[in-house]
Amino acid sequence: MGNFLKVSLSPHVHGGNSVKKEMYGVILAMIPAMLVGFYFFGLDAVRVTAISVLAAVGFEYLIQKFLIKGEPTITDGSAIITGMLFAFNMPSNLPIWIILIGVLVAIGVGKMTFGGLGQNPFNPALVGRVFLLVSFPVQMTTWPKISVLNFSMVDAETAATPLALIKEGLKNGESLSSLMEKIPSTLDMMIGHVGGSLGEVSAIAILLGGAFLLFKKIISWHIPVTMLGTIAVFSGILHFANPEAYAGPLFHLFTGGAMLGAVFMATDMVTSPMTHKGMIIFGIGIGVLTVLIRVFGAYPEGVSFAILIMNAFVPLINTYVKPKRFGEVKK
Repeated sequence: MGNFLKVSLSPHVHGGNSVKKEMYGVILAMIPAMLVGFYFFGLDAVRVTAISVLAAVGFEYLIQKFLIKGEPTITDGSAIITGMLFAFNMPSNLPIWIILIGVLVAIGVGKMTFGGLGQNPFNPALVGRVFLLVSFPVQMTTWPKISVLNFSMVDAETAATPLALIKEGLKNGESLSSLMEKIPSTLDMMIGHVGGSLGEVSAIAILLGGAFLLFKKIISWHIPVTMLGTIAVFSGILHFANPEAYAGPLFHLFTGGAMLGAVFMATDMVTSPMTHKGMIIFGIGIGVLTVLIRVFGAYPEGVSFAILIMNAFVPLINTYVKPKRFGEVKK
């Protein structure tokens, strides 16, 4: 009679994970894509990344210290991730003053306005990117040509991204087959030898980081697979219907921010659904919106807009897609 069952509050088993550990795991996963960006865009990429990260950490510290008047949490790694992701979505030739404005919006509006880490409904880096895209469209769509190990930091030539080239060419009445001859090969796009934002160019580097995140169980497969699968299926249907008007699945998967968005931005644990079923719905929504914006919208790229739109639906998804409570009886 003396051996009573003692029940204590959760957690009963501690797995050893922490927010800080997971944040720095994401940072490690982003290093391959960052290094590829440095390789192809040189010191300009280093400059944009360093300024973005330092500004993100600095702005978060100042806002917490003097406006919110709370304990600074800059050591948890979330500000570093926001700075890196923001840089990954920027042209490497972006002026410093525009970078600072974008990071301030990302941290100040996209994150700290809602209370900081864990409370922001939208991905902060994408909030900053879309703000700059709307406010400074010329600078945000002026892409430098690839120049391997260009460490001179001089004004470089600019060139259109494959998405912009296809969009503009079709608008001017050119055939898709002739336009496809002007863009890099699928292998070049997988390696990173293609114009675009400095962190989105190499699909291989991004997928390597994604594999690390999956191995460490920081993310699950549900969002990346459903998002990329939806992009492939939807664009494939359009291409099959009219091969001279719509590019094929490989083009849409390996150009622009599809891979970067699927692995590092859509999977943000704060702004994505809590359940696996919800994640699948979320990923499908992003995939459909991405193709719709790319093909029928005014912008050649739609990943950022698609993720932010679906971020807004996350509370609704969480409300209506919930796991069955333990002991709940179906009515």
